[in-house]
Amino acid sequence: MNNHPFHLVDKSPWPLTGSIGLMTLMLGMIMWFHKIKMDLFLLSIIIIILTMIQWWRDVTRESTFQGLHTFKVTLGMKMGMLLFILSEVLFFLSFFWAFFHSSLSPSMEIGLIWPPKGITPFNPMNVPMLNTMILLSSGITITWAHNSLVNKNYTQMIQSTILTVILGVYFSILQLYEYIESPFCISDSVYGSTFFVATGFHGLHVIIGTMFIVVSLSRMLKLHMSKKHHVGFEASAWYWHFVDVVWLFLYISIYWWGN
Repeated sequence: MNNHPFHLVDKSPWPLTGSIGLMTLMLGMIMWFHKIKMDLFLLSIIIIILTMIQWWRDVTRESTFQGLHTFKVTLGMKMGMLLFILSEVLFFLSFFWAFFHSSLSPSMEIGLIWPPKGITPFNPMNVPMLNTMILLSSGITITWAHNSLVNKNYTQMIQSTILTVILGVYFSILQLYEYIESPFCISDSVYGSTFFVATGFHGLHVIIGTMFIVVSLSRMLKLHMSKKHHVGFEASAWYWHFVDVVWLFLYISIYWWGN
């Protein structure tokens, strides 16, 4: 037994296989974009998915069955998650900076107007408004799930978490529909670039957040969560609220004000 409260991680191959998967992903995307060959890209996706499954399995074993996640360890994990979310805030701040830099003082190259001439922006009262309502509703359902967990109401916890996942998937489907129906593309001036990069990365974060909650849901169904032991679910809830707030800023600035 250790005479300290910290968790010294055992030797693990997953950081190595994860880095190999990411390197293969980069090379695979280059092959896909330039040679129209997806073989290496699909191989990288398989490597990354297998790494994720087995790494998460090991962390679940350490926390749930081996009792290695002490109060000190969980506190460190929470601080790490908060710092990660802070880094994501700064990541999205760069996109908002690019958008406002171009929209507040449009250059001569785009005709001194915003949106640039020839760009037909989305009506913020259509799909974007529906997506806003969906994400705000999902923020309510995941808070409901957390409250149900704290109050040991496991039936409502499962129901509300499933609702959150459904809303997250629905949001992603509507975002894809919006992209398919878009009257402009990513190469249509700085408007197209900032719009698709900002909303696209947000959409990627919604997909990642949905996966995060699905993993928490699977652990809930196996009774891994308790009133005092649910750091994984708490982290997924924090991440989901961050995704909600970023969308509100995107909707207000790019869809509504930027119109």
